[in-house]
Amino acid sequence: MTPDKIRNLAIIAHVDHGKTTLVDQLLRASGNFRENQQIAERAMDSMDLEREKGITIKAKNTSVHYNDHIINIVDTPGHADFGGEVERVMKMVDGVMLVVDAYEGPQAQTRFVLKKALQQGLKPIVLINKMDRPNVEPGKVHDKVLELFLELDATEEQFNAPFVYGSARAGWVSDSPEGEHKDMSFLLDKIQEHIPAPKAELEGTFEMLVSNIDWDNFVGRVAIGKVTRGKVKMGDRVFLLGKNPGDPAKAIKVTKVFQYTTLAVSDTVEGTAGDIVGISGFEDVDIGQTVGGSPDVEALPFVAIDPPTIVMQFAVNDGPLAGREGDHVTSRKIRERLDREQKMNVTIGVADTDLAGIFNVSARGAMQIAVLVEQMRREGFEVLVSRPMVITKRINDELCEPFETLYVDVPDDYLGGVMKSISERKGQIEDMSAHNGRTSITACAPTRGLIGFEFELMNLSSGHGIHSHLFREYAPHAGPMQTRSTGTLVSTESGEATSYALDTIQVRGKLFIGAGEPVYDGMLVGENPRTDDLPVNPTRSKQLTNFRAAGSDKGIQLTPPVRFSLERAIEYIAPDELVEATPKSIRLRKRTLDSNQRNKERKRLEAELEAV
Repeated sequence: MTPDKIRNLAIIAHVDHGKTTLVDQLLRASGNFRENQQIAERAMDSMDLEREKGITIKAKNTSVHYNDHIINIVDTPGHADFGGEVERVMKMVDGVMLVVDAYEGPQAQTRFVLKKALQQGLKPIVLINKMDRPNVEPGKVHDKVLELFLELDATEEQFNAPFVYGSARAGWVSDSPEGEHKDMSFLLDKIQEHIPAPKAELEGTFEMLVSNIDWDNFVGRVAIGKVTRGKVKMGDRVFLLGKNPGDPAKAIKVTKVFQYTTLAVSDTVEGTAGDIVGISGFEDVDIGQTVGGSPDVEALPFVAIDPPTIVMQFAVNDGPLAGREGDHVTSRKIRERLDREQKMNVTIGVADTDLAGIFNVSARGAMQIAVLVEQMRREGFEVLVSRPMVITKRINDELCEPFETLYVDVPDDYLGGVMKSISERKGQIEDMSAHNGRTSITACAPTRGLIGFEFELMNLSSGHGIHSHLFREYAPHAGPMQTRSTGTLVSTESGEATSYALDTIQVRGKLFIGAGEPVYDGMLVGENPRTDDLPVNPTRSKQLTNFRAAGSDKGIQLTPPVRFSLERAIEYIAPDELVEATPKSIRLRKRTLDSNQRNKERKRLEAELEAV
C-alpha cells in the first residue's frame, strides 16, 4: 500500500460529544462487518471502566478499508485529565475530525484538543453532531467554532475546514443543517477528499516514532506508531534510539508486525511508509522514542506534553485489615505496577519518597489517578492513597500554584449557591451569559479549589450542573482555603460494628458503615456536621441484664450509610486522612491510626502555631 492510499485521522472532541459513537458508525459504514455481525455499542471503549463511566480513557486506533484506501482512525479521550492521550497521538495522524455538540457548542476540552491539533499543522474536518437533540443551534455553533479557530491562530487552510452536520447515534450526516440526510459513507468520502495523505518516504532506511504502547500476552511490549520512512517486516533487525542525545542505540529483532483493523488486531506481512502499525521484540521501550533501520538515523521530534499539576501518595496498606482481600500488598509489587503505568502513560510520574513503601504519583487530575487506583484494585492490589495535592513552584522567588479556567453551566435557580461555592474556592468570575433558563459562568480558580468541586456542584444543582476545566497557568499562591466544612466520626475500637452502637452514633452525623462491618481504631465511620473530629465506639454492644432484653435490638432502624465511590473518597478526605482501596472495599481512615499518637501530634502542631 502506497502512502497516497492511506489516511490517518484522529477523532477529537470535548467529553460526551459523541466521538466513540461516531467511530462505531464509521466502522459500520466501511462495509468491513458481516450484515448479521453483532457489534457492541461504543465498541472502541474496550476497558470495563470506560463502559462503566461512559467515557474514553485510553486513545485507541483502528482502521477501515474503503474505496481501495486504508483509513486509520484514532479514538481519543475527551476528559481534561486524559489530555496526554490526545497530545501524543497528534504525531501519528495527518488530520483531525473535530466533533462538536450542536446544542452545547465548543467546550473547555474542545479548545484544548483543537489547539494541539492546529499547532501540529493538522488539517481539520468539523462535524456538528447531535443534530437530533431539541433546541439545537447549528448556525450559532458554526460561528463559535470559527471564532475558536481565529483565537487559536489557525492558518487560512485550517480556517477553511469543511463543516458537516449530522447525528452519529442516528447514523446520518449532511452538508448543511437543513440538507438531505446521507449515510456515513458520505463522511468517509469527505475524509478521503480533505485529509491529506501522510508525508512518508517509501524508499530509504526504516523510521518510526513510538506514539503508543500496547501489551500482547504472547510477545510482550508492542510499540505503536506511524512509519515515516521505509518498511518493516517480521525478522528485521532494527534499532531503538536512546531516550537522550548521545545514548547508545539498542539492536532489536522484530518478532511481529501488527495491523489494527476494525475491532481486531492482526499480524501483517510488513508495515509500509505512512501506515500505523505495532511492532514487538522490545524488552523496554518508552513513548517518544524513535525506532530506525540503522543506529545512526536521526531521532524524530516528539510533541511537548503539558506537565502534571497534582501529586498523590501511594502507600503500602498497613491497617489491621491489610492482606485479607488483596493478592498484591508489598511495596515491590506496587512499585512495579506504577512503573508499568508510567511507561504506558506519558502524563503519569512516579517518584520514591524518604519513607519506605510510600511513592509520589503525579498526574493531570484526580480522576486520572482514581482510574489507575481502580484498575489496581481490580488486579488484586491493596493500596493506601492520599488526598490530591497541587504541585507548587517558586517563580521569581514567589510561591506559585496551578490555576485553571473553570466553565460551569447551571440552571438559574441554583446560580447563587454555585457562585458562593466558586468564591469560597478562591475562584474569580470572569464572564457570565444567560440562555434558555441557564447561566454559563467562566471563572479562574486554583486547581486545589477544584478538587471535590464536581460533587459539590451535583449537590448544589440537584445534578443539573455541568462543568469542565482546563489548565491555565502558574500564578501566585491564593492563600489558605477550606473546601470541607465538616469533621468526621472516628472509631476508637477494633472489631465488628453493632446496630446498637450505630443507632446512638447516627444521631451525631451521617454513617459511612453498616452493622456487621469490620472497623478498626482510626477508621472513619461517619461525618460530623461540625468541623472537629469526634471519637466514637461503633463496636459497643448492649449489656444484657436478663433474657427479655436480648431481642430488644430488633426494633433499631439504621439510616442507610453513605457509600463512597473511589473518586469521591479521594476528593473527600482531609490531608491527615487516607483512602484504603482493596479489591472488595473502600475504607476511609486517619494517617495515624492510634488515637493517643494523633492527640500528641495535634498538641504539637497547636504549640508550634502558638509559637509562630
